Parts: sequence; C-alpha cells; structure tokens
Amino acid sequence: MRATAFLIALLCAGVMNAQTPAATPPPVDDTPSFKVGTLLFADYTYQSSPSTIDSDGNAIHASSFNVSRAYINVTGKLNHWILFRVTPEVTRETGSGSSLNGSQTFRLKYAFAQFNLDDWAPKNTWVRLGVQQTPLVDYEEQIYRYRFQGPIFVDREGYVGSADAGLSAHFDLPGNHGDVHGGVYNGDGFNRAEANDQKSAQLRASYRPLPGSATLKGLRFTGFINEDHVVRGAKRERIVAQVTYEHPRVNAGFDHISTTDASSSRSREIEGDGYSLWATPRLTPQWELLLRHDELKPDDATSQRRTRNIAGVAWWVPNLQKVTAAMMLDYDSLTQKNYSSPRPNDTRYGIKLLLQF
Repeated sequence: MRATAFLIALLCAGVMNAQTPAATPPPVDDTPSFKVGTLLFADYTYQSSPSTIDSDGNAIHASSFNVSRAYINVTGKLNHWILFRVTPEVTRETGSGSSLNGSQTFRLKYAFAQFNLDDWAPKNTWVRLGVQQTPLVDYEEQIYRYRFQGPIFVDREGYVGSADAGLSAHFDLPGNHGDVHGGVYNGDGFNRAEANDQKSAQLRASYRPLPGSATLKGLRFTGFINEDHVVRGAKRERIVAQVTYEHPRVNAGFDHISTTDASSSRSREIEGDGYSLWATPRLTPQWELLLRHDELKPDDATSQRRTRNIAGVAWWVPNLQKVTAAMMLDYDSLTQKNYSSPRPNDTRYGIKLLLQF
C-alpha cells in the first residue's frame, strides 16, 4: 500500500510538473498614436414630383449634384485607457438669414474622449464625454449600412438624432449576448446649442438570444427609451422596440416607435407612432438590394399619415484594403395624406456614392 501511495504521489507530481505554465500576458502598449480618415457621401438626385417653377416661370423637375456628407475623422489614443475622436463635417448652410446661405460650411460632428475600463470591468466597458454618437442610431447603422442613401427611420423623421453632447457608458453582456449603452445628453442634437436646463436620458439594451447558433446568432432584440423635456413640464419621449437580423445573405430589421411631444407645459401632449421595415438581400458578394417601407402617424388624434417607400440596388467595390466604397441607384417616394393643407407626393431618383477609409 505504501508503494502504491508513493507511485500515485509520484505520478501526480509528474503531471503537475508537466503542465504548461500560464502564459504571461503581453505587455500593454501605451504608445500614443492617431489615425486620419474620411467619409464621403455624394449623389446626383432627380426629383420626379412635385415639379417646381424656376426664376423665369418655367415648370421644371429639380435635379442637382450634391455632397451630403464629408467627414474628416481623427481618432487615436493617449494610452490604452484614454481614446479620442474629433470629426469635423462639411454641410450645406440653409439658414435663410445667414450670409453663408447656400455655402458649404465646416462644423463639429464628434469630439469626445473615451475612458476604457477593461482593466477593472468586462471587455468593451467604457465611458465617453463630449459630442458623441447617441445609443440607437449609430448602433442600427452598423447593421443597416445605407446611411449614404438616407438616415434610418427614427432619425429621418426627426425623433432621434445621431449625435449630441453628453456623458455615456457602455458594457457588453456576458457570453456575447448583447450590450447596453446609455447616457445623459443635452437633448437638442450636436448641431444646436443647449437651450435650457433640461437634459435627455437615453438608454439602449440589445439582447442576442442564440449567440452560438449558426443561423440565428445574428438575431437581436433591442429596446430604446429617450426621456426628455422641451421645457420643464413639456414631455419629449421616444420609445423604440426593434428586431434585427444579420446573415451572410441578408440583413433585415423592424423598428416601432411611440412618441410623446408637448411644446410647453400648458399645451396638449401629441402622441404618435410608426414603424419601419427593411431588408438588404445580397444577390452576390458585391451586389445588394435595399428594400424599405416606413409608416408614420405623427398625431394619433388625427388621420395624418406619412408613407415612405425606398428601393435600390447597390454595388460594393470588392478587394479593397481598409477602404469601403459603394455606388447605388435608388428610388425614394414620400406620400403625405390627410393634412389640413395638401402636401404633394415627393418622388426622387438618385445615384449615390459612399467612400470611407
């Protein structure tokens, strides 16, 4: 028995000695660095309806070449804890009282510092301060990919902006089950100064139920809420329920929004709702369709309706290194019904260009 015990002890000691020692984690790179990139949206748009009248009284269909977006992205890090982004944007000045009306002007779109908390919390946990992406729009655009055709539903209808000044935090759920992003923002968007003491509290939570499934790992359920006030006692609320799906052959999504708005504490609260249904089936690795239908009822107390239909075919340029480029032919039609003053249908055809590096 003593010999057996001795052999067992000797074997265990050999196994323990044979175990590979734990790998030493690689040293943290705290060398400061930065990168410069750009994002360009350009298009040619022909307005089929309504027709307009030019300065000489001729009936015409408006058409124009446009640069709708031009970013210069400066991103980098001071060390592995502190990252930053500064993004100026070129946009068309449309203020009728401005001496720059019609000119392309330079403004700030993003300017924030990000503090990574991975050393003390789960990976991809961070806090941001400054002018930054809001929780919903940027998240959905990573799935939708067609911002260069036009904004997503909640942004295009003016209910949820893409960027604002504020303080936010983000963390991933365990097991690749999703993430949570929330923050406090001025509430009036990056392109307006804060008007008063009211702040917008925004929270998005996304859940991936089957991250290990080959076919359903791209399914996510998302809830978003924005609690804000125009002035004290005048509610501005948005609640969004969303389902998205990502697959090598198709991305698709459904958004439903409920809204509450009041212009002052003494005015009536206007409640509205709407939805957007979209899909981007891939015909080949380079060719893709965009199919989208939006329905909006801006005031549930009336019969007003806004309906938008979008269809397009896009070619994504292949074999690019660290560059994204695409061209698109699209049809975009808006119908507005039951307004006190008749609103004509707006139908446009376009050639859209995306370039990003």
